[in-house]
Amino acid sequence: MSRAITLTATVVEVTDYCTKQKIAISVIEPLPFGGTRVVLNNLPDADTLRRGMKARLIGTPVARSSLYVSRMQTPYQA
Repeated sequence: MSRAITLTATVVEVTDYCTKQKIAISVIEPLPFGGTRVVLNNLPDADTLRRGMKARLIGTPVARSSLYVSRMQTPYQA
């Protein structure tokens, strides 16, 4: 399994869900053609997010923007 997850949800939807579930996000980025890529701090949190947003998982490879800076200036804390 991986800590990285791609979803057909907006960044706001993902961060709201993670806040409610007390899941800490390592990196989050919008995808150029819609959706969000999120990397969580640990595998149990990644499994929780996968189960909770099961209907919104993207199972195929996605294109990421080469111009997007994936490191956040201040880390997101749940």
